[in-house]
Amino acid sequence: MTRDQAKVKYALKNEAAEQGVAPLADDRGHGAEEVLLALAAAVEQRDNVTAGHCERLAMTSLALGMSLSLDEASLLALYRGGYLHDIGKVGIPDAILLKPGMLTAEEWVTMQAHPGQGAEICSHLVTLAPVVPIIRHHHERWDGTGYPDGLRGREIPLLARILQVVDIYDALTNSRCYKRAFTPQEAVLIIEDETARGWRDPEIVTQFLHIHREVLTPVLEYTRQSNCSLLALRSALTNLSPLMKPVSTFMIRQPADCPASPNLRRAG
Repeated sequence: MTRDQAKVKYALKNEAAEQGVAPLADDRGHGAEEVLLALAAAVEQRDNVTAGHCERLAMTSLALGMSLSLDEASLLALYRGGYLHDIGKVGIPDAILLKPGMLTAEEWVTMQAHPGQGAEICSHLVTLAPVVPIIRHHHERWDGTGYPDGLRGREIPLLARILQVVDIYDALTNSRCYKRAFTPQEAVLIIEDETARGWRDPEIVTQFLHIHREVLTPVLEYTRQSNCSLLALRSALTNLSPLMKPVSTFMIRQPADCPASPNLRRAG
């Protein structure tokens, strides 16, 4: 087991203890933590450029969820979803996944299959049932132009909408084989533009922008520590409680109609 895998395993054990749940188990009752670790590690081992992406996403989506006052079960699903959201990419050929240029129409169809493939992989673990919708729908768009199911507005599961925003931010601010790393300021402008196009949930984006500078920096620093328990994360964010309050009642308001937009982005 690598140092990173051991770190994830330690975090998962702390997570389970703090949430009062049993270790992840499959239908036969056997512990499945090693399966979860192997799936999470397999994604990042395909491309060293994306190293650390899943861990950062687990922590930042968790922080955004905390700021939206989500319940413990939802926070746990976001945490696991951060590690597993792109697990379907294990079925994408290297020639497509690691291609430095633009994808062809045929290659793009193959790439768009990864959310469904990831959901299928994880659907066999009963304890991952709350995570499967995150995996399947984190590339949907608010205006219905996303994939794989073309869901629109609040048809898209809430947790998928939350993870999507931090996934985009992390993908933008880190280099990929097909692009440079954007600055945080550039990434914010791109997210704001995509929201104006109708691609993102505007109220979740508003909350993300509300906390991203003061909250995401300490969270990203936290991911570099050896003790990665959820309790330690809560403690690290205690002094930020005024910032962690939602700036809107997004779960009550109804979605507004959004204009359709062309597909201008590669998968994150």
